[in-house]
Amino acid sequence: MDEPLIFERSRPGVRGAILPELDVPAHGIEALVPEGLRRVKPLGLPEVSEPEVVRHFTNLSVLNHHVDKAIYPLGSCTMKYNPKLNDRLAALPGFAGLHPFTPEGDCQGALELMSALENALAEITGLPAVSLQPAAGAEGELTAMLVARARHADRGEARDEVVIPDSAHGTNPASVRIAGMKAVELKSNPQGRVDLEALRKAVGPRTAAMMLTNPNTLGNFETDIEKIAGIVHGAGGLMYLDGANMNALVGLARPGEMGFDMMHLNLHKTFSTPHGGGGPGAGPIAVREELRPYLPYPVLAEDESGFRFEYVRPKSVGRVHGFFGNFGVLVRALAYIMSLGAPGLSAVSRAAILNANYLLAHLRDAYTLRYPGPCMHEFVLSAARQKKRGVRASDISKRLLDFGVHAPTTYFPLIVEEALMIEPTESEPKASLDRFVEIMRTIAREAEEEPERVTSAPHATPVARPDEARAARQLKLRWTPGDGEGSR
Repeated sequence: MDEPLIFERSRPGVRGAILPELDVPAHGIEALVPEGLRRVKPLGLPEVSEPEVVRHFTNLSVLNHHVDKAIYPLGSCTMKYNPKLNDRLAALPGFAGLHPFTPEGDCQGALELMSALENALAEITGLPAVSLQPAAGAEGELTAMLVARARHADRGEARDEVVIPDSAHGTNPASVRIAGMKAVELKSNPQGRVDLEALRKAVGPRTAAMMLTNPNTLGNFETDIEKIAGIVHGAGGLMYLDGANMNALVGLARPGEMGFDMMHLNLHKTFSTPHGGGGPGAGPIAVREELRPYLPYPVLAEDESGFRFEYVRPKSVGRVHGFFGNFGVLVRALAYIMSLGAPGLSAVSRAAILNANYLLAHLRDAYTLRYPGPCMHEFVLSAARQKKRGVRASDISKRLLDFGVHAPTTYFPLIVEEALMIEPTESEPKASLDRFVEIMRTIAREAEEEPERVTSAPHATPVARPDEARAARQLKLRWTPGDGEGSR
């Protein structure tokens, strides 16, 4: 019978030894360290077991809220579950290890993937020319505004005004300003949609474009979209869609058929990349054929030798992002689209709309609904009723933390007082939605019966409610021992 392995330091003639000799002798090692660098007292590291270390970091990991933990109803941000399969595909060595300077002939598979994604997004949007280069939704907005500016300049037209509804995402006017143009605010009508008469007065010979989110940030579909496009086009402007809310349209409606000339897509929201905290993201833009020459370079092209990048584009707005976009996000997006297929994508949109309307139906009597439903994928409640009892939307959001639920988007859109913008996404099952309803109704009841319980929340988090005014004036960006202790 063979001798068992002997786990000890290697010695000649000892079979199975697996530990190597030390590079330096065990005694006298201090002599190798200069005296001035030697430690004069013990390091003071805690003596803990492996289970204690694992539990410590596991407990830290669940202090942060994430969609794997519970519902994340952050309106207009589409914080939905992202299949882990797509993460594994993006991590394949041939994708994750691909260097940006790899010669085109050695990365044909990656280029083919990008081409397939461009084709898929063109089909989904109804806009045939796609650039994958912008790295985020806001950069997609900016790129589209640069395209609009370049197109008008090419035609010799001095257009520098962009019409934006008062319910728009905050990045819209910022993108317009960075592009060197002026934002013209458009007041919404009593239904929270575009006021056609106000739009007719707002457009003119200086109108470059209209930026519109559809469905809008109230979760309402712009039912007059064809009339809106006709008014803007009649004035010589372009129609731009902020695609942040495409989670309600994919597979059901195509923006190109509504009259939009260009749009961006948030791949990290609609097409499966875990996001938040600044990234990662991707904000491709899609445009009508006549706007193709103005897209950022390089553009992907194909000939008999394969795929290649084309850099000579005289009318292009130029490069807007390093290299060719956030490739890992592109991999995830194509994996998501291919795994679901056309029927699956439309089912996702229908489920997102159904979930939002289910919540709206169960919460509209507990809170204030300024603009009537039905909604699309999200809706906006108001805590105006609770405010009369001294409870604000921010208090409700903090109280939600005690129930292990992330807060909805708060105080946006600005046209709704004490706004709570809720988007359940298609990811949540009915049991999750019912629990959220129960929690929201409980908080509404507390606001009536014991408002101080809500205004002093959260009660179950490691750190209690901060002094927000003081925190804004005295920023503290590093944790130090004792932070949070005695803060109650």
